Amino acid sequence: MSTPGDGAAEQAAPASSSTETDATAGDIITVTIGATVPTGFEQTAAEEIEEKIGVEARISKDRGRLYFPITTDKLYQIHLLKSVDNLFVVVEENDHYQFKESKEETLEELQQLASKLPWSNALQVWKLNGTLKKRKGYRKGGKAAKVKPSSDETAADNEQQEVPEAVSAADGQTETEASPDPETCAQDSEEGAPKAKILKFRVTCNRAGDKHSFASNEAARDFGGAIQEFFQWKADMTKFDIEVLLNINKEEIVIGIALTEESLHRRNISHFGPTTLRSTLCYGMLRLCKPQASDVILDPMCGTGAIPLEGALEFTSSFYIAGDNNDMAVNRTVNNICHIQRRRADKGSVSGLPIDTVQWDLCNLPMRTSSVDIIITDMPFGKRMGSRKKNWDLYPSCLREMARVCRPGTGKAVLLTQDKKCFSKAVSRMGGLWRKLHTVWVNVGGLHAGVYLLKRTENVFGQTPEDIYEPRETVNTQAEKTDDKELS
Repeated sequence: MSTPGDGAAEQAAPASSSTETDATAGDIITVTIGATVPTGFEQTAAEEIEEKIGVEARISKDRGRLYFPITTDKLYQIHLLKSVDNLFVVVEENDHYQFKESKEETLEELQQLASKLPWSNALQVWKLNGTLKKRKGYRKGGKAAKVKPSSDETAADNEQQEVPEAVSAADGQTETEASPDPETCAQDSEEGAPKAKILKFRVTCNRAGDKHSFASNEAARDFGGAIQEFFQWKADMTKFDIEVLLNINKEEIVIGIALTEESLHRRNISHFGPTTLRSTLCYGMLRLCKPQASDVILDPMCGTGAIPLEGALEFTSSFYIAGDNNDMAVNRTVNNICHIQRRRADKGSVSGLPIDTVQWDLCNLPMRTSSVDIIITDMPFGKRMGSRKKNWDLYPSCLREMARVCRPGTGKAVLLTQDKKCFSKAVSRMGGLWRKLHTVWVNVGGLHAGVYLLKRTENVFGQTPEDIYEPRETVNTQAEKTDDKELS
């Protein structure tokens, strides 16, 4: 697709350093890809990138971001990553950008920067990425005609197509509506006329640091105005074809072009609940426990089934058991599983998934002792679900029951909670059954939470003092008793 911006991009290239090579169609070039990931799982994402793409990723000082090189002939591999939320190609980055003291000087400098950047390679990657997504049956938004994907790897990407419009956690802005494909628009509106379509764009500024003299919207406005003048593109904040990213973290500045229209973290879920976990966070938790072939993996508080679904799709040699005490949660899990199975059947793949779904009492699981290899779950924080007061009895009780069904000596548990004080006390009370190995601090919906990796001790259940349930002695006021009745 030829655009007015292509010629401008070629003009911009000489402004870069002498090592920058102009990219022409068909050339294989190396570019830097940026990725946003769940905060706290940067190292996990770096390990996945090295495993699947074979390159070393650099973790940014700005938490939740990392960068890695890739050649354009292997660009499709970035869409196989399951730990990243958003992807973008880097136009230029500067670790020690000297911002001016006054706002006017800084904004003027940003305007001048737009015409000096080496846009050519990044724009070529953006166009190549668009053809890859069309080849994969990818479509923007959720209102266009359904397209069957062409490969197994694209199943996850297509699961997000029916998700309604949502707010992006990365930039805090509303994600785009169903945007028309640039080439299709050109054909429909101009009926094959040779005149090229003018691209629509927007600039998104993500800024961190308290020593800047300007606001994020001011930087986006002035930098975007300079881009519009340079490329002769049309600004459109909602139905845009290309999104330019201006990421500023203290003295670091990174300019990029987005390669994903919406976050990839909603890929597997069609029926959402009040505490549905992001699929990318689920993947990080699963990688933390390193599932092996034939492992039995249990999620006793599955909610909408996000964790076992991610596991069944990415770690297919294990078997997953999803359970919850809430019938609505169990129904959502079943619906999400059926949704994935229908997708797989429609494109000719084996539709079955290694998951069983059960409704049960968490503290009295209908499972044999020592029958589970890994337990992985999102525990109630006491915010949207349950209460912090009830957690003081719930956490020790569920840790005890988890220890009963988990294999002594080899069993593991990966547990997510924001109620850190209560969880630490519960683990210390269950010291004869569980040993804490590692903690990853993550951001879950703005809450600072911990992902705890526990190892099952070799002690046989039934032979330790922790096996006897002793409720925490508390003095309940009348108000607390009323609160208990309402929550039960």
